[in-house]
Amino acid sequence: QVQLVESGGGLVQTGGSLRLYCEASGSLFNIFVMAWYRQAPENERELVAMISSDGRRNYAELAKGRFTISRGDAKYTVSLQMTSLKVEDTAIYYCNYKQGASNYWGRGTQVTVSS
Repeated sequence: QVQLVESGGGLVQTGGSLRLYCEASGSLFNIFVMAWYRQAPENERELVAMISSDGRRNYAELAKGRFTISRGDAKYTVSLQMTSLKVEDTAIYYCNYKQGASNYWGRGTQVTVSS
């Protein structure tokens, strides 16, 4: 089993920045992918950005140029630096961890961007 704990969400004004954090613990492998997804009310969950254990990054179009995903000093931590936030970025942001055929989710952290 793998547990994910997210932190760093909150309320910010348009144009502001937030940094989200996620730490994985439990039965962890050396090869994995960690990612951030988000889900706004009445919308489907969508990928924001992902980073693999070898450091490769991929971003959704919504994140390119504004968000940066990074691995932390600890091997199984990941952060998402979000800048130039827009009202439409308001959502619950979920940390995701994949290893092999297994897929795990955190409980999510709320990000609210006010105009």
